[in-house]
Amino acid sequence: MYNTIMIPVDLEHADRLEKAITTAADLAKHYKASLYAVGVTGSAPGAIAHNPQEYAEKLGQFAADQTSAHGVEFVAKAMTSPDPAVDLDDTLKRAASELSADLVVMASHVPGFVDYIFASRAGYLASHSDLSVFVVR
Repeated sequence: MYNTIMIPVDLEHADRLEKAITTAADLAKHYKASLYAVGVTGSAPGAIAHNPQEYAEKLGQFAADQTSAHGVEFVAKAMTSPDPAVDLDDTLKRAASELSADLVVMASHVPGFVDYIFASRAGYLASHSDLSVFVVR
């Protein structure tokens, strides 16, 4: 049913991703699908890495750690954006297209006031693409 599963990864909040990662790994095993951990970084130094190359290395290590923990291969795909806060949605949509992803498994968060005004990342992908989006809370 699914061939390529993409899971957006925010390395700043990696500790909040376990349930979504486990779900994506289980689905990948079940469907024998490829699994991509996609992270988006800015071109300027940030809290996680000083440059996009360092970010890609850290995302690669995260993917390797998840591969060991879950017994299914996680492939890292680092994306660079001039301003991730502004174009994160479009960058994730582009990554899904480049990977030919047919399912996105995303971690959610407890909705706050701003979520009732602005759409969520998962909501954007679900309504602006032909992707299936599985939101894990």
